[in-house]
Amino acid sequence: MSDRPARWTKATVYPDMWADPDDDPRNSEGNSPDGELATLQDFLTGYRLTLRMKCEGLDAGQLARRSVPPSTMSLLGLLRHLAEVERDWQNWITDGDPLPGLYGGDDADFDGAVADQAVVDAAYADLEREQAATDAALAAHPDLGERVGRDQVAVRELMVHRIEEYARHCGHADLLRECVDGRVGQ
Repeated sequence: MSDRPARWTKATVYPDMWADPDDDPRNSEGNSPDGELATLQDFLTGYRLTLRMKCEGLDAGQLARRSVPPSTMSLLGLLRHLAEVERDWQNWITDGDPLPGLYGGDDADFDGAVADQAVVDAAYADLEREQAATDAALAAHPDLGERVGRDQVAVRELMVHRIEEYARHCGHADLLRECVDGRVGQ
């Protein structure tokens, strides 16, 4: 007997998808956005939503489960990690003193991802707050070619890096979720 969950999906149209196309909140009506900045923001929004979808319907224990040993990653750890990363991006945008980390030292975002509903609630609140703060900081710099912060990084590079970070971790979330309860899909 195996302790691996059976694979499943809510989708009925395509059995390898997370949700049916008509039920997927990432699908939008009409044309794709116009312009480079709007396109980058649309991709970032889609990946952020994907991560949230991968965490939906799980309890604190499931979110905190390190389901792909020997990795210390968990879905809750990813939420906390991305809150920490969003905060760090704010440090790249400003010339001021860096903001302190949210969770402490190295790997504290994953190490502190414990099966406690208060930790889960705090992780979601931290992520929403830090996403909004980074979005607001970048909104003051709509020119993708503008260089910001102490290191004079192009806004375009920051936007692409953010997309890359979420995309990579959404891939991790796919595997983590499937190992937690068997749910599969894009």
